[in-house]
Amino acid sequence: MTYADRWLLPDGVEEILPAEAEAIEQLRRRLVDLYRTWGYDLVIPPLLEYTDSLLTGLGRDVDLLTFKVTDQLSGRTLGIRADITPQTARMDAHSFTLPGANRLCYAGHVVHAKPKNPLATRTPIQAGVEFFGEPGTRADIEVVSLLLESLTLAGLPRQHIDLGHVGIYRALADAADLSQTQEDIFFDLLQRKAVTEIRAWVADNLNGSPLAEVFLALPGLAGDRSVLDRARDCFAQCPPAVLAAVDQLEQVADVVAERYPAAELYFDLGEVRGYHYLTGLVFAAFAPGYGNPIASGGRYDHIGEVFGRARPATGFAVDISAISKLGLIERQTPGGIWAADQATPEQWQAVQALRAKGERVVFGAEPTPPEEAGCDRQLVLKDGHYQVIPLA
Repeated sequence: MTYADRWLLPDGVEEILPAEAEAIEQLRRRLVDLYRTWGYDLVIPPLLEYTDSLLTGLGRDVDLLTFKVTDQLSGRTLGIRADITPQTARMDAHSFTLPGANRLCYAGHVVHAKPKNPLATRTPIQAGVEFFGEPGTRADIEVVSLLLESLTLAGLPRQHIDLGHVGIYRALADAADLSQTQEDIFFDLLQRKAVTEIRAWVADNLNGSPLAEVFLALPGLAGDRSVLDRARDCFAQCPPAVLAAVDQLEQVADVVAERYPAAELYFDLGEVRGYHYLTGLVFAAFAPGYGNPIASGGRYDHIGEVFGRARPATGFAVDISAISKLGLIERQTPGGIWAADQATPEQWQAVQALRAKGERVVFGAEPTPPEEAGCDRQLVLKDGHYQVIPLA
C-alpha cells in the first residue's frame, strides 16, 4: 500500500468537512427541536446490536443492507444498524410501560453494506420520528404533517409527497390466493412498473380470475387525487380491505391538503416500498434533482410482536445527508474572534466571558494568520480593557 492509498476511503463512505458538517449539525439540531415541540422524546439507540432483534420482521431488503460482525464477547452475530426504526420499536416494547401513545425521535448515522443507488453514501445521517400506540389515521396524519414541517425547515422550495397503501396489494394477493413465489415475482414486477411483464404474468397466473383486470390496472393507478375515484371503480368487486385502504388514503389526504395547500400530493396505489414489514399507509418525499426519496415512512403495526408487545406504529426518517447534497442547507462560515495568546489572567477571563456568550474565540500565535482559523474579528487590549474589534 502506497502513501496515496492510505488516504482512500471505501466506496460510498465519506468524511464531512467543517463547512458542510456545521450545516448538517445545525439542521439536525433544528429537526430534533422541531420534533420536541410536537411532543416527541429524543432517544439514542446503539450503533450495533444483536441481529436477532435488529433484523427480525424487517424483510430481506434491510437484511441485505446490514453489515454483520461477530461479537468477540458472546460469539453471537451483531448488526450495524441500517435502519433505526426497529431499534425504537424494541425500546418502546422493552423500556417503556406506557399503555397509551408513545412518541420518540432520533438523529444519527446508519450504515449500509451497499449503496441504495450508485451515487448514494453508505453512511447517511438520518433524523426521524416514531409514533407508537395509535392505530387510527390520526397518527398517520400527524406524522405526514410533521414530515412536511421537516421539509419546510430544511429549506425545500416545494414539498412533494407520494402516498400509497401496502394494504391494497396485501389484500389482493390474499384474495387471489397467490403462493409465496407468485407473490414475490409480482411484487418485483410491480416495483419496477414492468407493464409488459405484468401482462404476461397475469396471463400465466390469473387467467380467468375476476381479479386479473385489477392486477393489470395496479401499475397505472398513479397520479393526482382523481386516482382515488378511479381506484374505487376498479376495486368495486374487491375485498372490503382494499376499499378501506383507499378510504384511509383519502382521509389523510383531506387533512394534509387543508393544512398544507401548497404541498404536492401524488398517489400511487401500486406502491409496495417496504412491503415486507410495512402494513398500511406508506409515503415518501422527493426533491427536484434527486432521484431517490429524501424522506420516507409508513405504518408498521407488527414489528413490536417479536419483542413481546404488539403495538400499532407509524413514523418516518429524513435523509439529512441527501438534503445536504442538494445544496439547500445554508453553509455559513462560522466566524470568530482571534486572541493573540498573551497568557495573562485578564485575557483569559475576557476570552471565557466571550465564550460564555456563545462567541467562538481562538487562541493563536504568530505566524498563524487569523483568517486561516476562520476569524473575522480580534480581541485587543485597549485603554486597559480587552475589546473586540474588526480584524485588520
